[in-house]
Amino acid sequence: MAKIITIGAAVQDVFLSHSPALAPVCESPERCFQRLELGSKIDVNQIHFSTGGGATNAAVTFARQGHQTQFMGVVGRDPAGQAVLDALDSESVGTQLVKFSDKYNTGYSVMLLAPNGERTILTYRGASTHYHPSDFSLENVQADWLYVSNLAGQMQTLSKLFTQARERGIKICFNPGKKELAQRELLLGLLQDVDILTVNKEEMQQLVEGSDLESLIRHGLYLVPTLLVTDGANGSMASDGKTIVRAGMYEDVPAIDRTGAGDAFASGFLSRWAEGGSLRESVIFGSANSSAVVAKISAKAGILYKGTSLHEMPLQERSI
Repeated sequence: MAKIITIGAAVQDVFLSHSPALAPVCESPERCFQRLELGSKIDVNQIHFSTGGGATNAAVTFARQGHQTQFMGVVGRDPAGQAVLDALDSESVGTQLVKFSDKYNTGYSVMLLAPNGERTILTYRGASTHYHPSDFSLENVQADWLYVSNLAGQMQTLSKLFTQARERGIKICFNPGKKELAQRELLLGLLQDVDILTVNKEEMQQLVEGSDLESLIRHGLYLVPTLLVTDGANGSMASDGKTIVRAGMYEDVPAIDRTGAGDAFASGFLSRWAEGGSLRESVIFGSANSSAVVAKISAKAGILYKGTSLHEMPLQERSI
């Protein structure tokens, strides 16, 4: 069992689905839209309430796998914030490190789910983007790992956390967001303290040169010792600097909702890695966790529990 602190966003999610009006309209296979007429009323036949945010999603993976888990983030003093705390409490995730905003409401997202599992997201980020370095501190905190997700581009806060982690011997798994990636030079400096970096293909291309996963991995290993790069339905690639694992999809199942798939893969990987699992074992569990999540509505409902039986999957492993 590892002690893991997840750091980042926490939001209330509302999913609207089962409506013909939410079906995608495509100009081409790569360019699709949801078209809603201005002033119209759209009937939906299903509504689902949940909580999300990359850090809380990851926390549930760790807790369900038996790790001692705490969440560090900011919520408002409102019903959405209470829903986030209640959901974490129900999963045995510690919330002692949560801060409250008296100025901003808790982040809130409305997901318009298309029949193919893709979605349009209307987001009020609220307290999840108005961070201050004083909201985050590792003083008097014991942990083996930090799992750090999007912090709304607050590089000063990230620098503080990473410095404190290095001083305390805490390892870091980092899943940066678009606002961190937009500050490339500052981000590259932060990566010196990162043990595992997890991004998708397009995000990795903002950091290093490469048109395919393997070239991105090989270039990325100059930045961090362990790297995960996902590529949607094309699977993923990971390396620890010694071997490379190329994985396809764990299961070819219909995607009901793709929300949280990346969080599930990254946190599933770290969950195995933190307890001494091999690169192969960690990729398999991350892939299985992601496949289970997209088969249900919301980012948390499908997250796997400890003891779930896994099967083999399309996977290649070779030495670098």
